[in-house]
Amino acid sequence: MFGSITSGYRRMRCSCGGCSRSHGDPDSTVATKTSLHFRAGAPPVINPIQTAFPNSTSASLAHNLTLIVPSGQSSNVTLFNVTHPKPGDWFLAAHLPKDDGKIEQQGLPSCSYLFQAQMFSRRASDLPILQYNIPLSQTLTASPALFKVFVPEFSSSLDVFISNCSANVGNDCGLSITVGSSTLRQGSEVKQNCSGLKICHASVLIPPWNTWLLVTVETNQPNTSVPFYIAANVTAFIRTIIAPQSNSSGVFGNSSTSAKNQSGLRSNSSEPMCMRSPSVFRDEQDVLSFRYIVSGNNLTVTSDLPTVLALEHSPGDSGGTLVVQLQLNTSSLIGGFARVKACLTPSAPVLQLNRSQTCATGFAQGYTLNVSSSESNALLRIPFPDAENWYLSLQTVCNDSVDCTNASATVSASVSVSACIDECGPYGECRLLRTYNYLYGACVCKAGWQGWGCTDGVSALSYSRQMTAALLLTLSNFFFIPPIIVALYRGYLIEAAIYLFTMFFSTFYHACDQPGVTVMCIMDYDTLQFCDFLGSVVSVWVTIVCMARLQEPIKYLLFMMGTLVISMAMQLDRRGLWNLLGPVLFALVIMVTSWVYRGVKRHQCYPPLWRRWVLFLLPGIVSALIGVCVYVFAQTDSNYYYTHSIWHVMVATSVVFLLPPREKHVPPWGWTNKICSYSRCKNEKVQLYTVT
Repeated sequence: MFGSITSGYRRMRCSCGGCSRSHGDPDSTVATKTSLHFRAGAPPVINPIQTAFPNSTSASLAHNLTLIVPSGQSSNVTLFNVTHPKPGDWFLAAHLPKDDGKIEQQGLPSCSYLFQAQMFSRRASDLPILQYNIPLSQTLTASPALFKVFVPEFSSSLDVFISNCSANVGNDCGLSITVGSSTLRQGSEVKQNCSGLKICHASVLIPPWNTWLLVTVETNQPNTSVPFYIAANVTAFIRTIIAPQSNSSGVFGNSSTSAKNQSGLRSNSSEPMCMRSPSVFRDEQDVLSFRYIVSGNNLTVTSDLPTVLALEHSPGDSGGTLVVQLQLNTSSLIGGFARVKACLTPSAPVLQLNRSQTCATGFAQGYTLNVSSSESNALLRIPFPDAENWYLSLQTVCNDSVDCTNASATVSASVSVSACIDECGPYGECRLLRTYNYLYGACVCKAGWQGWGCTDGVSALSYSRQMTAALLLTLSNFFFIPPIIVALYRGYLIEAAIYLFTMFFSTFYHACDQPGVTVMCIMDYDTLQFCDFLGSVVSVWVTIVCMARLQEPIKYLLFMMGTLVISMAMQLDRRGLWNLLGPVLFALVIMVTSWVYRGVKRHQCYPPLWRRWVLFLLPGIVSALIGVCVYVFAQTDSNYYYTHSIWHVMVATSVVFLLPPREKHVPPWGWTNKICSYSRCKNEKVQLYTVT
């Protein structure tokens, strides 16, 4: 987000750098395209993968350009100039092309890109101010002449006049007038060519209210000085205030005193009333969520004057979605009614709505809504609305064949701002995101749904596929039942408990982690995820330590210390590569050291039996390596359900092969012997001493 500026020019310097992706040949690289989007007044509305917007959503895409990082270069710099930018905040967004969907393990080398934006601005200070109906004498040289003029509230038109210019050669001064600032969109400026005219003017119908506008005068004659007079004039109107109705519940309180009750800008004006303006109050509900309360709820809309709702909109509200709903009371139609036409515009309202009138102001294209007896409801959504005060104008449009006098209708208007469109629906999650100090809302879609409201189902997963994915990820954890049985059979009670813990939480974590409607969460998602990650790493840790065949006090001490350290690491960075790699390497060092010590002590390779190596260790190692390779290198968004299920199966299978045989003094299902070993041993000792 860039700072405010009043006049001059703004230069944006964008640099992008990253790694080059090779394809077979080490010297072959592919240029990376980075798309940049610019917008003034609100964050850019972008659609990089061309998804469908939700119904009744109107979005104006931002200005964009493409920055290409050439082959063999690590960075590229692009300068983008905007002359006489619109005052206020400017926003810049950047994104890469859609990726291939590969799931990369955090911590492994990967291709990353860095984007950096800088802004350089030059301001024009001490601009002359145009006073209404007071000509200002100026002399234009090679550089353009800049002025500023203030447009007050209730202005219907602004005119800028140039007169008494004198040219050095001929009668043509070659002047041109530009009113407004550049916002990278059409219609943001009004230009008038004054060539061949002694007196000319540029007119802006419905200029933005309570705003300073930039006026630029230029000449097409080089190396000459052109004296001229410049003046401005504004036409204002009078409005009618509809006082808020009494409310016993106190919703409106005493806020009616803040309603504007000016009779107009000019007390001696004889112009007729031009609009009705009910009082509108703002009701805050949540972060980036509020609604506008209209006094009286139901609006009486007539054909002679428009009814205008003034909606105060602050810059911090532009990160949400503006929602407008209209409902026509079909039993309230009077006269030659055809429909009610509504026009939503920023900065200033449209003051006349009929069949031929376009929904647009001097510098902005508005949004049109219509309700009639056949279609009594209308809905409009605007994501990331401009940080301007908005105005909703409503007026009755009559049939051509009837007299339009006294035609009216009753309309209920509901206007609100929400963080996301329809809270992203059943296949999305609305998240509040923050960039520096700016807050905005966005939808995170699931189950293949896409779009601003997660309503584009072109690539959505069907219910059968969602169910298949859920069953694969959950039922594949039951392959831990054989390791649990083997551990119990061989007398490894602690190891069996850890495998059971891992199987339980992995099953219900994946049941809760589903991207669609096939979701079942028995507890908080974060708790399930933590227990699943912890159980997976601890299972690997205890299996390798158990293979070292250490004395039980040392083995259980390592079990406990390793579990505590792994828990701490999981809390710091749950997806870190060293959370798994660190315990595995440390456990392998312990196991190799123990095996070497035993081999040196016994003067033979350990384990000594070749059958142990061929039938157990090598299959277990191969199974574990296959699972690790699939987990690290083969997982993508599309095949995650299959590859991660294979990971479950391979890890559980490797435990069955790698778990060492039971100790010689422990019989099969030795856990029963261990539970009562103390009492049996005590009885045997008593009998032995008695016999002796």
